[in-house]
Amino acid sequence: MQLGMVGLGRMGANMVRRLMAGKHQCVVYDLSADSVKQLASEGATGTTTLEELVRSLNKPRAAWVMVPAGDPTERTVMSLAAKMEPGDIIIDGGNSYFKDDVRRAKALQPKGIQYVDVGTSGGIWGVERGYCMMIGGEPATIRRLEPIFNTLAPGRGDTPRTPGREKMGGTAEEGYLRCGPSGAGHFVKMVHNGIEYGLMQAYAEGFDIFRNANSKELPEEHRYDLNVTDIAEVWRRGSVVGSWLLDLTAMALAENPSLSSFTGSVQDSGEGRWTIMAAVEEAVPADVLSASLYTRFRSRQEHTFAERVLSAMRYKFGGHVERAAGG
Repeated sequence: MQLGMVGLGRMGANMVRRLMAGKHQCVVYDLSADSVKQLASEGATGTTTLEELVRSLNKPRAAWVMVPAGDPTERTVMSLAAKMEPGDIIIDGGNSYFKDDVRRAKALQPKGIQYVDVGTSGGIWGVERGYCMMIGGEPATIRRLEPIFNTLAPGRGDTPRTPGREKMGGTAEEGYLRCGPSGAGHFVKMVHNGIEYGLMQAYAEGFDIFRNANSKELPEEHRYDLNVTDIAEVWRRGSVVGSWLLDLTAMALAENPSLSSFTGSVQDSGEGRWTIMAAVEEAVPADVLSASLYTRFRSRQEHTFAERVLSAMRYKFGGHVERAAGG
C-alpha cells in the first residue's frame, strides 16, 4: 500500500523504515530537507512541500501526520485537507488531545475526507519491536488502512496468549485496535500515558529507597549497601514487577549506576495532564496518577535519585532529552 508520511522525527522516520521493510511505498515530507533526503536514500519518495506530497499520492490518498501535538498538528491537518479530495484519509498518529480529534473529524466530514486518530506507542524501539496502536475512526476507513496497521504492529510474536482469548476475534492480539469513533484512539492513548507515569513513579521511588538504604540516619544494623544495578536485573528474571520499563531501567543503571548524566528534572507531556482532567470530569479518583504528575512538576525545582531514574526511563524508551547534568 502507498502512504504519505508528514513528519520524520524519532518515530515518523522509523515508521517509514518499518513500512518500507514491509514492501509498502512511502512518500515523505518534513521541514528538514536533510531528513527527507535520508529517507529518500533508503527508498522513500521524497517531497519538498505538502502540495508535492499530495500530488505524489495515488487516489484515494492516505497521509499520516506525525508532528508535535497542538498547533503544528492543527496546521498540518488543515493544510492537507485543503489539498485533498473526497475519499482521501488523514491520519493523526501524534499525541493529540482527543477533543481536538472530535472537532477535526467533524470539520473534515463535509469535505468527504476521512479522519483517523491513532495513539501510537513504541518510541524509538518501534522500528524493531513494532508499534502498539489505539485507533479511532470509522470502521470502513480503518479496514482500508489495515495493511498499514498490520505492518506497523508487532504482531503476536512470542507473547503468551491470554487464556480464553482463542474464543475471541479482533485485532488486539496483533497489537492494534479500533477503540471507537473519532477521538477514542487518542483517549485510550492518553490514559495509557497517564498509567505510564504511575508505573514509572513506582519504580523510581523504589530505587530511591534502595539508594538511601545506607543512610547514616538509620541504625547501623539496619543499613544496607545495595547494588541497584543487580536488583534491577534480578527483577527482570521472573518477578511479578517485570516490564519493558524495568528492562530500560536496568539498561540505564548498567550504563551508569549513579545516573549522574541526568539532573532529575523531568518533563511531562500533555497526556498526563489530560488524563487527570478526564478523571476530574468523570469524578474518578486517580490518586496515583495525580501524584506522579505532581512529582514531575516538583522535579523542576528539586531533584532526587528517583527523578534521575524517571529521566533515564524517558530517555531510554522515547529518546526524550532532559536538561543534562552540568549543562
